[in-house]
Amino acid sequence: MEDSGLERFCGDQYAGDPGKESKPTEHPGKESVSRETPTTDMGLQQETCDVNFPQPDNTSTSQVQESKGDMERHVVKHTGEKPYMCGECGYRTDRKYHLSRHMRTHTGERPFKCDHCDFSAAQKSTLDDHLTKHTGEKPYMCGECGYRTAQRSNLSRHMRTHTGEKPYKCNQCDYSYADKSALDYHLGKHAGDKPYICGECGYRATRKNDLSRHMRTHTGEKPYKCDLCDFSAARKINLVQHMTKHTGEKPYRCDQCDYYAVQKYRLVDHLRTHTGEKPFMCGECGYRASQKSHLSKHMRTHTGEKPYKCDQCDFSAIDKFKLKQHQVKHTGEKPYKCGECAYMTAYRSHLSRHMKTHTGEKPYKCDQCDYSSALKHHLIDHQTRHTGEKPYMCGECGYRAAQRATLSRHMKTHTGEKR
Repeated sequence: MEDSGLERFCGDQYAGDPGKESKPTEHPGKESVSRETPTTDMGLQQETCDVNFPQPDNTSTSQVQESKGDMERHVVKHTGEKPYMCGECGYRTDRKYHLSRHMRTHTGERPFKCDHCDFSAAQKSTLDDHLTKHTGEKPYMCGECGYRTAQRSNLSRHMRTHTGEKPYKCNQCDYSYADKSALDYHLGKHAGDKPYICGECGYRATRKNDLSRHMRTHTGEKPYKCDLCDFSAARKINLVQHMTKHTGEKPYRCDQCDYYAVQKYRLVDHLRTHTGEKPFMCGECGYRASQKSHLSKHMRTHTGEKPYKCDQCDFSAIDKFKLKQHQVKHTGEKPYKCGECAYMTAYRSHLSRHMKTHTGEKPYKCDQCDYSSALKHHLIDHQTRHTGEKPYMCGECGYRAAQRATLSRHMKTHTGEKR
């Protein structure tokens, strides 16, 4: 009989052909088969690992073949052999059913159907995950904080928020991540690769789900529905944020002050007000920001981009907030009123600032001198006196200023506007 080639790798116990006996080496006082057994009749030696395969209860051909198949599937873990290959893309695997599952990515076949709705899936596990949306079942619970989820993979990812584990490491820099999708997205930044393109406007994305989300800006689709009101959203995160209006829940709490947040990323942004961290830097002028959105807004001072347009006049703004400030000029609305005096304003932030004239509160304190301010931007302007920093730069001539108001005055020398 030709040698099977499996004897090189494991000490897996294996039954030979029907009607033939293996000859184990006997040890006094022991009835079990020794790991040093030379070979079974099939030529399967027990050498490398401790996995044991059950002997068939009888000598039927079907049981022996089943046991042999189990062992052959195990042995490829030692050999690294991947005999099953996709003819479409070259994908290789050591399991035939893995190949069958992979082929559905080419055929589009989705044989697993939900009996509650039109959903179908290529894999049974995906269908099982989907069914929990109908049942509401969340069987996986975190022992640290009570978080519950419908999917085991979600619990595994959640646990890393407690352990701090970031097993997915970038091979081009020091970044590491808690989940693989975040690493894949990060790697695209190194490669500059944006393979997913919108056929409507040419928008390009690193990830397929980013393109899917973008397409909703064209279709107007809002698949995420609130079951308590008529609200719907294009993005799941927007629905999650909306639901807190019904529940009042703010699960993310700052351990250094009384701040609570609806979303984790808002807490992360807030924590930088304590640490002073500003990880986002402008490549044009060195401006640093604590939040990515602040850097994006700042970049428009270099590009001149003003994407927010007024629908009643030609005004445009670099951010949504400035557009809202402008629009009240058309409506004349001033919904924010001071309870101490007759002051009224169109903006909540203006009312908050005004209230400090009654309380005398100056919560923004300089950590290098006794200066304090009622307004945060006044403190920022003050601190440049200590650092000598001039973060505000004119995109026309390179003039730099320590204060935003000074740059605004300077810009009028280019526009011809009276100062």
